[in-house]
Amino acid sequence: MIKKSLLLIFLIGITQGLFSQNIEQMKWDQDFQIHITLANDSNYILDIKELHHTNVAGEGSTSFTYLPTRLENEFVQKLKQTKVDTNLSAERKEESYKTLWSALHIGIGGGWVHFVNCVLYSLETGYLDITSPLMKRPESDWKPNPVTESYKRTKKWRYYVPVDQKLAIKEYQIKKKNNELGHLKDIPQEFIDLFLTTNQKQYDRLNQIHRSRAKARIDLVKILVGANYLGETQIKYIKSMVLKAMVDYADEQLPSVIIFDNFNAAVAMSLNEAGYQVDKIVFVDERFISLETRMDRINQINSIVAQINEVNKEIFQQKLKTYYN
Repeated sequence: MIKKSLLLIFLIGITQGLFSQNIEQMKWDQDFQIHITLANDSNYILDIKELHHTNVAGEGSTSFTYLPTRLENEFVQKLKQTKVDTNLSAERKEESYKTLWSALHIGIGGGWVHFVNCVLYSLETGYLDITSPLMKRPESDWKPNPVTESYKRTKKWRYYVPVDQKLAIKEYQIKKKNNELGHLKDIPQEFIDLFLTTNQKQYDRLNQIHRSRAKARIDLVKILVGANYLGETQIKYIKSMVLKAMVDYADEQLPSVIIFDNFNAAVAMSLNEAGYQVDKIVFVDERFISLETRMDRINQINSIVAQINEVNKEIFQQKLKTYYN
């Protein structure tokens, strides 16, 4: 009887958690801020300047599009049911640790955007630390004979990813020159710009900020810059920490709002295995446009999001096929 009661409380808790994330009302007020009321009556004000802005048109687009949105609640609950394996020495034949992507994909599913969002969140919350002891390279005077290109590029690294800003930027520039950026091309340009324009002193200051979003974005770039040098132990560590971070993901993630500047629209969005989904749309000039204009914009935005999902899926499948062939 006690077990049944505990189970009922647990299920009610999950249901309330999911329900509380639903947007009851969203307004774009004259103060140019987004006002959101959730189903649990909690209210939030979002600063337009701090939201992600896009002019994506959708029609005819053939490039990958990344929009920083939260994961959809049902998808998060599915991730929470994934058993986290903390035994990093265990061998599992069905799992692949050849690449960071292949290892994480088995646990979190979805596409590249899921990968980016999940790794970012694990960095923001501190579950994943690129200076963890498991990420540290062993000290050694060994030098290959003949000297290899990878040795020359990583010999000054203290960790399996370049933690030092100068070394990280240097490796990024080498990869760019050699056309080796891979999925770094699919990271938002603002992440790359932040990474390239932050010096070591600035990075160290970010390191003192609790849950620094800026530091997490820089560390994400660093992980991808050094991804091809990661060993199995490091890949297992990163996977384990990302999955652990998913346990509390839905509890503190507010709805994500993207500003579609070319439509004067604020779009609340989330992400599931099928791709981005539109939850709510409001317009800054809503009081001055006709119902026909409003519906036309809504239809165009939904069409653009559908096309983004289709293009992202096609591009990612092509890259995977090229990579594994």
